[in-house]
Amino acid sequence: MLHVPWASASTMNEARTHEVGQSAPLFNCEDSSGIAHDLETYAKAGKSVILYFYPRDSTPGCTTQACDFRDNMARLTSEDYIVLGVSKDSEGSHEKFITKKELNFPLLMDQEGELHEAYGTWRLKKNYGREYMGCARSTFVIAPDGTFTWLRYNVKAKGHVGMLLRELGLNE
Repeated sequence: MLHVPWASASTMNEARTHEVGQSAPLFNCEDSSGIAHDLETYAKAGKSVILYFYPRDSTPGCTTQACDFRDNMARLTSEDYIVLGVSKDSEGSHEKFITKKELNFPLLMDQEGELHEAYGTWRLKKNYGREYMGCARSTFVIAPDGTFTWLRYNVKAKGHVGMLLRELGLNE
């Protein structure tokens, strides 16, 4: 179940673009294990949330990015960051990906694309001259006060987590 309490003023073709300092769209979304993840609950616990959107489970780029988050999880959790991955894949696909790659963070269910739309990650893409709607690989860092402290749309999978750690001042 996904609950995004906001009224959509845009269509899926007109992706919203968020900026640092703005309030993040609230969400209460289940992961592939059926556990609910609520942005307000994390905020009340003083946690910052790293919400990252990726196109598809078990593809090369998405695997690289997920494994980079996995391998840096101790550093992130020691600074009170919660990592949540989001794609439009099925529960079964998420579970296989988590198991195969030993991921140590949840993957949220968003098969209908409501979370993608709220965060503006479902966008017009171009590949070899063909235009289509798809997930723009994007990462959002949300502070306990509910505002964006860092965000990027259309990030590269390789090296992204290292760059994020540097930007957040968490590299050693």
